[in-house]
Amino acid sequence: MSDTETPDTTPETSQAPAQATAPENPHAAPVRQLARSMTKASLLFTPPFIVVCIALFTVLNGLHGFLGALVGGVLAMVASLSTLGMMKVSAGQDPSLVMLIALGGYAAKVILLFLALTLLKGVTVLHPLSLGITMIVAILVAAAVEFAAFRKARIPTIIPAAN
Repeated sequence: MSDTETPDTTPETSQAPAQATAPENPHAAPVRQLARSMTKASLLFTPPFIVVCIALFTVLNGLHGFLGALVGGVLAMVASLSTLGMMKVSAGQDPSLVMLIALGGYAAKVILLFLALTLLKGVTVLHPLSLGITMIVAILVAAAVEFAAFRKARIPTIIPAAN
C-alpha cells in the first residue's frame, strides 16, 4: 500500500485487529497457574483415599461395597475437577462473569449430583453407605488438598494495574 492510499476502515475490518491484539486480563495467568497447581495436588492426593475406601468397602460389603465406593469416588472426582475446570475457563473473564460462572456452575454441579444420586438410589448392586462415605471422604480430601495448594502457591492476590 502506498502513502496516498487510505486503508479500508469499515467497522468489520477495523475491529478485528483490535480484538486479536487486546491484552489479556492480568489476573488470568496467576489464576490459571493456581488452578493447575490445585488440579495437580487434587489428582495426586485424592485417588489414594478413594482406593483405600474402595478396598475397605470391598472387604466390608463385598462386590456391592466395591461398586458403591467406585461410583462414589468417580462422582466426587468429577465434581472436584469440574470446579477447577470452571476456574481455568473463567480466569480471564470480567469479574461479574466469573461470579456467574462460579455460582451457575456450583448450582449445576449440585443439581447434577442430586440427579445422579437420585437415579442411583434404586440400583441394588451399589451399596449406598459405601457410595456416600466414599463421596464425602473424596470431596473433603480434595477440598483440603486444594486449600493447601492455594496456601502454598506464591501467587499474588492483588495485581496492580499496569498504568
